[in-house]
Amino acid sequence: MVTADWTVADTVAHVAMIAKMYTALVRPESAPVLDTRGQSQVEKTTVDTVSVLNGLVLRDFPERDLGVLVTGLLADIEEVLRVTEDADPATLLDWLGDSKVPLAGVLAHLVNELQIHGWDIARALKLPWTIPPGDAALFFDLFLVGVLSHDIGHLLDTGEPPRERRIAVAFRSAYTSPVVLVLHRGRVTVEEPGGPVDVRISFDPPSLNLMLFHRVGKVRSALTGKVVVGGPRPWLLPAFLRVVRLP
Repeated sequence: MVTADWTVADTVAHVAMIAKMYTALVRPESAPVLDTRGQSQVEKTTVDTVSVLNGLVLRDFPERDLGVLVTGLLADIEEVLRVTEDADPATLLDWLGDSKVPLAGVLAHLVNELQIHGWDIARALKLPWTIPPGDAALFFDLFLVGVLSHDIGHLLDTGEPPRERRIAVAFRSAYTSPVVLVLHRGRVTVEEPGGPVDVRISFDPPSLNLMLFHRVGKVRSALTGKVVVGGPRPWLLPAFLRVVRLP
């Protein structure tokens, strides 16, 4: 088992289906990959209900032959790259939960899916798996900052009353552009560095991604020095991460 619920074949099917969905997303003439129920779930998905959408996707995509899955996955990746070769990377696309993501961010998300789930499979099979930091950085720079800079839609809805307290967190690594994410009254915005912040995070991109997707614990990331938290008010970070979170 790769996770408590997914086998290796399930995991590959999940990534293959995402690649298929993104192929359709960047080709306006394509028919929707998901049925009506699946499309409806896409529109109302939040970070906390992504698992529901994943379940629908796996239900409607029954193929589990690894050879067939990998062949289809590679073909869809090649097609996505072909279709977007001359496209504007800033083109906004509709994504989960009525959010808007730049085209470059969608491709960075696909790269991250390959990296994270490749790590899952390698771990299950006891094989080595390396995530290049420059490639991992694309997820933070192009996807995460990209969606927060435009329209997050319902993705980060929590159902809890928003906090009045402003929390500003500065993120910096050797592979990403310095940026400050601000949570205030339930909204998350992106600011240029230089102003006052509460928390400063220096990070190794692969380690941050694995931590945010719950593959590696926060304590382990801190003890290895891969994610370093500082700043005048680091105790505000948990409140920030309860809203700015990943599945």
